[in-house]
Amino acid sequence: MNDSEHDAFRVLTINAGSSSVKFGVFDTVAHTQLFQAEIERAAHVEDAIDRIPGMLKAKGVAALDAIGHRVVHGGTRFRDACVIDPVVLQGIEECVPLAPLHNPPALAGIKVASAAWPGVPQVAVFDTAFHQTIPPRASTYAVPEAWRETGLQRYGFHGTSHKYVMLRVAEELRSPAAELRIVSCHLGNGASVCAIERGVSVDTSMGMTPLEGLVMGTRSGDVDPGVFSYLQRSLGLSVADIEDALYHDSGLAALSGAGHDMRDIEKRAADGDPKAQLAIQVYAYRARKYIGAYAAAMGGVDVVAFTGGIGENSATMRGRICSGLSFLGLDLDDGRNAGVRLSGSAAPQIQRDHSRVRVVVTKTREQWMIAQEAARVLAHGDPGFATIGPALEAVRAPSPPDVNAPIPVAVSAHHVHLTQAAVEQLFGPGHRLTIRNGLTQPGFWAAEETVDVIGPRSTVERVRVLGPCRARNQIEITETEAYQLGIDVAVRLSGDTVGTPVVTLRGPRGSIETDGLIVAKRHIHMRTDDAQARGLQHGDEVEVAIDSAGRDLVFRDVVIRTDPDFVTEMHIDTDEANAAHLDRGGAGELVSVAGCSARLTGTQTPASRMEKSCCLD
Repeated sequence: MNDSEHDAFRVLTINAGSSSVKFGVFDTVAHTQLFQAEIERAAHVEDAIDRIPGMLKAKGVAALDAIGHRVVHGGTRFRDACVIDPVVLQGIEECVPLAPLHNPPALAGIKVASAAWPGVPQVAVFDTAFHQTIPPRASTYAVPEAWRETGLQRYGFHGTSHKYVMLRVAEELRSPAAELRIVSCHLGNGASVCAIERGVSVDTSMGMTPLEGLVMGTRSGDVDPGVFSYLQRSLGLSVADIEDALYHDSGLAALSGAGHDMRDIEKRAADGDPKAQLAIQVYAYRARKYIGAYAAAMGGVDVVAFTGGIGENSATMRGRICSGLSFLGLDLDDGRNAGVRLSGSAAPQIQRDHSRVRVVVTKTREQWMIAQEAARVLAHGDPGFATIGPALEAVRAPSPPDVNAPIPVAVSAHHVHLTQAAVEQLFGPGHRLTIRNGLTQPGFWAAEETVDVIGPRSTVERVRVLGPCRARNQIEITETEAYQLGIDVAVRLSGDTVGTPVVTLRGPRGSIETDGLIVAKRHIHMRTDDAQARGLQHGDEVEVAIDSAGRDLVFRDVVIRTDPDFVTEMHIDTDEANAAHLDRGGAGELVSVAGCSARLTGTQTPASRMEKSCCLD
């Protein structure tokens, strides 16, 4: 269903809890909120949702185009919002053990809404989806493998809120999200911090459940797992008793003795109450600690953003959290901070003019984001990716695009791109690279020259130089070689070398120290018209099934890179090729995966950051 076919695209959003239901109706074409309300203290979720049609009718809200449901936990299966069908419904049910308090109300809401609005498409929007990009080093718990095989890992929550904050901050700063390092602080009765690096979540404070991380209204946040056995021995408490107390009788309420409302706690603290003062200190310290940790994880921070009930409304808490972060280049303006009065989608900046780190405050608009996600998924429709057979022939001539044509898979070994200045330092004054053989992509070639890449632990010898020369040096290796060198290397798109590790390159006539060391993010070079025929555009991310006739597998997070002169071809490195049992290449297949996770994520990397000269790796 396309927006252009309607004067309005009306989405009902439903956020079903155990005893309350928040809902709203949004026109995603006119960007307006038509209605929003909350039904509290309902005996059953079903009863609350049954009341919604009458309430909408009384407000003059007519037909709906879609219904978007907040679903807290999607496990590893759901990487994006998706249309709900029987397979998706079953997948959500299978995630109930991961979120026993949250997923059942969502399921009840979906089933009742399906009966109340038959024929209206329903979309599931997952709290965990935004965090599916978190790398294994951040999502993996160091526990026995048998435990991890049950699904025990860090998932993260508040993803819809953090995604909105990312988009709103990028809009406010007039800078693409792909160029920013953001620490998003959702501070409310539930609270979490998210590290957003270049448009994707790379870490977040909540873990397998919404219990880990920051101090919250009634939740403890981080505690030593040893408390379970200790409390069982000392107080005779069961695991269920302890878990219930950590969820419902801890956090600000336990520390302050005055409930979980920060306004009440701050008032009591101002009156000299030591418990309230301690609650404030612990809350601020924990948040500040996570901000510092995530700045370190991302190699710096450009923006700290506050949202959620406390993040939006408590100037004193924002001030306490930001205090002591001047070493990061954050200098808060106390006057601007105290003067924040949010309305609508306002996103004021509250740092001093000379502060290197921006500080932004904005309301979280989770209901609005649910509506936007639902409209996006429905507007995109079925990806319609046809099976791309096992043939390996490259598409070399500018023939009409064929969506059923094979996508060849090329194995890209380690290699180096150099500036002309670096070439002369390594091979001698006036030296020019010698062409050894042409490559698939027009205008690119492998040189006769090689260099050694030297790390603190070992050396990777005879790494091929590719031409022509570039404006910046770039060294592409595999993750296995990163371990051999003894360097922590980020996974980046070719050309994205800002803040990358420094390594030594050695040639026959000299050596240089240079940044630019990356593990290349997997990607598909695609001729522009070929991409358009497949319903793709520059920067889209897809999943690709590899048919290797030996060990088929699905690669996720594959970036589409387009250019009129490209030859359509997927590039993976030797580590990835070994995983698929590929020697020189294989066939990739854009596939639809159960649970709709094969749909495009909608993650866009601005074309302005992808120079044509940096597209060959």
